[in-house]
Amino acid sequence: MSTLAYAARDSRTMLRRNMRRWARYPAMTVQLIGIPVIFLLMFAYVFGETLGAGLGGPAGDRADYIAYLVPGIILMTVSASVQGTAISVAMDMHEGIIARFRTMAISRGAVLTGHVIGSFLQTVVGLAIVIAVAFLIGFRTNGNVAEWIAAIGLICLFSIALTWLAVAMGLKAKSVETASNLPTLLVLLPFLGSGFVPTDSMPAGLRWFAEYQPFTPVIETVRGLLLGTAIGDNAVIALAWTAVIGLAGYVWALKLFRRPPVR
Repeated sequence: MSTLAYAARDSRTMLRRNMRRWARYPAMTVQLIGIPVIFLLMFAYVFGETLGAGLGGPAGDRADYIAYLVPGIILMTVSASVQGTAISVAMDMHEGIIARFRTMAISRGAVLTGHVIGSFLQTVVGLAIVIAVAFLIGFRTNGNVAEWIAAIGLICLFSIALTWLAVAMGLKAKSVETASNLPTLLVLLPFLGSGFVPTDSMPAGLRWFAEYQPFTPVIETVRGLLLGTAIGDNAVIALAWTAVIGLAGYVWALKLFRRPPVR
């Protein structure tokens, strides 16, 4: 069996291990998926009429705001899911299982790959639930099949990039509690971008940050693909941010994982 085949086999083993953790800690999975759903319902039904009027539509136009809101909630779902990745990695590091893995004849990269693939599958489940709820409360799209595929592809790429960053955060964390706090900024970034309100409604300093942070071009690209709004150069910027985050997270995670354990 080749080295690549061994690595693939070990990665499948680690993936099964991480999926069994879902069953062992269902509360974490429910929380990571439930929070975006709660925010979707809260913003749609509590703030929807007011914020819908602020988009330039008629007063009380909740449907317009739901359409605007859903891409931001989708990206919030991605960032909330990777928070669980950081926690899972930190648990492995501080419960001693990683030290055990280091003594076994398994591919080193398989441990991290199992976390990344497991987190990605969990994110896909969360996205399916969030999008289903969005359609139930009135979300409608004029995107065709090709545009949906493009939007899903971008979301998946961005999810994988953030997952590698979260893996690195989990490896860097000095405790499980710290690991739960480090990715909090990722959960907040959709709020500090165009996820919930247009950036031109923000004060100058915040508007500058919102327009140049990584979540905004991804949200605007997804919004354009699903709703037919202008995308401009957001797609190129979104892909550039995705590549930078993914590469930085991957390199950082490997560097941290390969360092000698502290005694």
